[in-house]
Amino acid sequence: MTAVRPEHEYDPLTDPLPAGGHGSPWFRADNIPQDQAQPLDQAQPQVQVQAQAQMPGDAYARVAQAAAAPVQEWYAEPAADPGPPLPEPEPEPGPETDVVPFDDATMALKRIAETPAPPTGGRAERRRAAKARGHRAPAASAEPVVSGRPPTRAEARRAAKARKDSAAVVASRVIGELFITLGVMMLLFVTYQLWWTNIRAHQQAGSEAKKITHDWASGKKAPGVFAPGKGFAIMHIPKLDVVVPVAEGINKHKVLDKGMVGHYGQGSLKTAMPGDKTGNFAVAGHRNTHGEPFRYINRLKPGDLVIVETQQAYYTYAITSTLPSTSPRNVSVLKPVPVGSGFTRPGRYMTLTTCTPEFTSTYRMIVWGKMVDERPRSKGVPDALSG
Repeated sequence: MTAVRPEHEYDPLTDPLPAGGHGSPWFRADNIPQDQAQPLDQAQPQVQVQAQAQMPGDAYARVAQAAAAPVQEWYAEPAADPGPPLPEPEPEPGPETDVVPFDDATMALKRIAETPAPPTGGRAERRRAAKARGHRAPAASAEPVVSGRPPTRAEARRAAKARKDSAAVVASRVIGELFITLGVMMLLFVTYQLWWTNIRAHQQAGSEAKKITHDWASGKKAPGVFAPGKGFAIMHIPKLDVVVPVAEGINKHKVLDKGMVGHYGQGSLKTAMPGDKTGNFAVAGHRNTHGEPFRYINRLKPGDLVIVETQQAYYTYAITSTLPSTSPRNVSVLKPVPVGSGFTRPGRYMTLTTCTPEFTSTYRMIVWGKMVDERPRSKGVPDALSG
């Protein structure tokens, strides 16, 4: 059965290839020219129909029996040259765009920028490097910057105008600086008035008081009439803890601003001296700033004592009445018998005048007193000062 095959039997190995096929069973038609290739859907039905027509039902059994018989090899003719490969289709032309390539998800991680090494130069180079690190990044310009070409003159003008502050911004800055300057000046002025003037006046008044006592101790004789601004007495107000020199005249700069009390002793406002037998010894002093010797005379009550010390004696006055407010032009309060004091006949009186309300000079406050004691210096200090 394996030696000879009947000629009428069907041998699948001797079945001729379909038309257009290759003679070799190991041939793979990978490089068939395009004009020789046939559509799959047209060639497949013919092969199936031919196979069904030529192969009987026991074809598979016969093939297995013929496997042991000698096999006749068939060699096909050499395949024709397939020709050059077809060119790849080119992409359709389109608008060019500057698109940044998308990073592949599988690409390696980007390298972290290395920290710049510290400058190795001298101190100046290190300072420049530190200054460069401390600078902020420049703000984005209002005009788009076109890379690769310098800006035009119009673009440069627009950029300069955008960087320039508007008139409203400049005006607001100027006004703000003016307000700040004004506030600082006012603060300095208040500090000068309330603090420095008092310190300076106390120094000047203290220096004048020492000079007066030194003249007394040296035996220097007092003149009959004191020169304006010349100190001649010392006033003590024990209740207010005030010790202040008394100078001739009420000049603001020469007497009052130096922290002293001024005696009304010139012109139409001339008043008596403490040693006179009758009359009104009237003085003036600041209530605020410049030593403020009469700051709290509003606290004096009837019976409180005021002592005036001179080269010859101590003159003690007792407070009798107070006029809280009056016009600065009301000079009747300085008369030998002061108007409004309650005194009705000549005597040895004292009048203290100062500004009111505090920190203003709108009105005047008046305090009156009457002499109750005169003690020569040879008899010692009055009890009001010794206690």
